[in-house]
Amino acid sequence: MNILMHTVYYAPEIGGLESHVHFLCRALAARGHTVRVVTSASLPGLPSLETVDGVNIRRTWLPARNTGGWAAHAIGSLPSFIEWAREADILHAQDIAAVLPCLVARGTSETPIVTTYHTSHFLRRADSRFWRPVFRGFLRAADHNLAASREIAGVGEAIAPGVHVEPLTNGVDTETFRHTPSPDSNQGAGRPFRLIAPRRLFEKNGVEYFVRALPLIAEHADVEALIVGDGPERDRLEVLARELGVSECARFLGARPHAEMPGLLSSCDLAVFPSLMEATSVAALEAMACELPVAATNVGGLPEIVDADVGGLCEPADPASLARLITRLLTSGLLLDLGAEARRRVVSQWSNERLTDRHEQIYAELLFERARQN
Repeated sequence: MNILMHTVYYAPEIGGLESHVHFLCRALAARGHTVRVVTSASLPGLPSLETVDGVNIRRTWLPARNTGGWAAHAIGSLPSFIEWAREADILHAQDIAAVLPCLVARGTSETPIVTTYHTSHFLRRADSRFWRPVFRGFLRAADHNLAASREIAGVGEAIAPGVHVEPLTNGVDTETFRHTPSPDSNQGAGRPFRLIAPRRLFEKNGVEYFVRALPLIAEHADVEALIVGDGPERDRLEVLARELGVSECARFLGARPHAEMPGLLSSCDLAVFPSLMEATSVAALEAMACELPVAATNVGGLPEIVDADVGGLCEPADPASLARLITRLLTSGLLLDLGAEARRRVVSQWSNERLTDRHEQIYAELLFERARQN
């Protein structure tokens, strides 16, 4: 098959959407499909055209990382996308801004369109007088709709009654993300428990409440916290850590290359996801694949992957609730058992192989139906 994807961000960008699309495309290419991606020139120095891991990538202008910038990128990418779409068997829109280019590129042809809705941007705009009818049109125009969580799928079906939206949990490359012992490992007597929050520093990711929980956790356990990610909240969160007296144990590492994450995760004891809004967290699945238990908030798609067998859930925006959960897990003596179950569960249910299998099946069914109708 010749598969053409549109996504506003792609590797080496770091994030759940970026990771999902990158590993899916790489796996599809490894299975012999022609895979092309039109995305944005979102980082300085990236080539406009290259092939990585068998995936052909074309990058076009992105004026800003906001709604206006994403819309401008979608429109500006049309010439490149339309050119590649002429040879495509499948057009796949990865999130909201990618749907319009797919619809325009399809034009009057019969090329099937698949859409995947990933992020909280969809949930935030679902009740908007402007966006709700736009989303309804997008959902009805696609041949198959996917959502990264049951919550997003339910909202999509409420927007467009009669349209099926399939919830499909994101996948993890379980060969890349696995426990990797390192000299920086936190295991050993007398060492503090190491917590990791692999979160971009935006308000919706709730890192503020993790920082506020640290003094409460420190009353019961010796801990250090690695906060891996960057964003507009960083300066404020570093000031907050100093005000709360936890700046020595809270280390803000900034964004780290994807290749470093298995080692960083493997050096820790517990992963923390204090989100206020979430789809299915790829970062949480990556942590679980590295045999880390997970402490997460009971929001969005997180309850679909986290329970008492792999960690636990707490209330969002509640530092005391988060501190109680983390303290209970750290003092349970079960961290290794929980981490082992987390890895087993990801391999059995949420591996990238299973995700790729399902995408191949969807694409093949759509192409069969198109051939049957012709």
